Amino acid sequence: MARQFALPDLGEGLTEAEIVAVLVREGDVIAEDAPLLEVETDKAQVEIPSPVGGRVEKIHVTPGQTVKVGAVLVTFADAADAKRDGASAPAGSPASAGAAPPSAPVAPAAPPARAARPASATPPPPDAKPPNDASPAPAARAASVSTAARADSTRSDAGPVPATPATRRLARELGVDLRSVRGTGPAGRVTDQDVRGAAAPSSPPAGAAAPAARPAKPLAAVGVEPPPLPRFEQWGTVERAPLSHLRRTIAERMALSAAVIPHVTHFDRADITDLDALIRRNLEPARARGVTLTLTSFLLKAAAIALAAHDRFNASLDAAAGELILKRYCHLGVAVATERGLIVPVIRDVDKKGVLALAHELGALAQRVRDGKATLDDLRGGTFTITNIGALGGTGAIPIINYPEVAILGVARGREEAAVRDGQIVPRLMLPLTLTFDHRVADGADGARFAADLVRLLEHPDQLLLEL
Repeated sequence: MARQFALPDLGEGLTEAEIVAVLVREGDVIAEDAPLLEVETDKAQVEIPSPVGGRVEKIHVTPGQTVKVGAVLVTFADAADAKRDGASAPAGSPASAGAAPPSAPVAPAAPPARAARPASATPPPPDAKPPNDASPAPAARAASVSTAARADSTRSDAGPVPATPATRRLARELGVDLRSVRGTGPAGRVTDQDVRGAAAPSSPPAGAAAPAARPAKPLAAVGVEPPPLPRFEQWGTVERAPLSHLRRTIAERMALSAAVIPHVTHFDRADITDLDALIRRNLEPARARGVTLTLTSFLLKAAAIALAAHDRFNASLDAAAGELILKRYCHLGVAVATERGLIVPVIRDVDKKGVLALAHELGALAQRVRDGKATLDDLRGGTFTITNIGALGGTGAIPIINYPEVAILGVARGREEAAVRDGQIVPRLMLPLTLTFDHRVADGADGARFAADLVRLLEHPDQLLLEL
């Protein structure tokens, strides 16, 4: 029976992707996890590996085509045909690699630097550990055995289990044997929900607390349908330029955020004279250690400390449930301007890293983004965003919140201004700050207190250097 591979759910609300390149041809016999397609999603170009090994019977997409989640990308020949093709292929060819028996898994072809694992139907929790290629621990193996004993399996031991790499990782973490799981995805693909269902106990343990009751009336958001455009040709010559996939995605996200979130902005300024002097003094020592010290790295650290004291700004609002989701991790997004548009990569666990480590990671991450090598993992899981337009000029800006976050910090260019210090008028370097936040989550007083703590930290940079 032929097997179809559809574009998986990429998580984070992504519903479509643009095909950048097709890396196989019809008739090729490929190994499981071998590079199959290269796609551009929300803000990254990523490589999608093959979920199974076998012969490519039909390719349903072409470069430049935009496809929705669930659309069929490639059809593979049935397992019997693939095995015959593999048996007839010379040793060392792609066919012979694709025909390897499941008892001796074939190592996937090494992906290029910008390759990323596609997200599965349900993104893993943000604090999930990276995949571990080692064998499961004894406790995990025991859990796998018990799970297999109670699962209703209809899959034979022949052939690889159709599942994405992210789903395989989740199965390893939960100690679930994929061969014992009934797949409910397209063509029998095992999804994250299937794995979690196989790992979950059939009934809650004794003494477990019952889930909290949901409110009867969910919060609602009202959308606005724009009126049709006039016919501009009646007034003169026009030219229509199609929006890129990235620009369309940005437009949709910004419209969603502006329509759903009641934005409110608090303005403030920080005297960063001492911080600027500290950065200048340490530029060369930091560069000798391979680090470019910037203001943004200090902003990241200050924001992480302030968020720990004001956790409602490090959250998301579940409007349907009427609940505020307070995140006990600190993954901060940093807006990076590229030729393709504004991209927001994420630095994880900012609260657990020092300024020099953040500066080093920020430089490497921003370069990957500009080179088009950022992965999906680089762009997901943010809890709060910083956008620093100081290098481009301007006296301030009111940014739009990066949904589903609830706050964003805008930073403009610092300028020397006359200030009174100890009865004397002296020049001081003042940095304009704008904190935009969701008024459903926090009030103006909350925003003012958060901004005041942020200003205090920036005006005493030695405290930031002492923080881990």
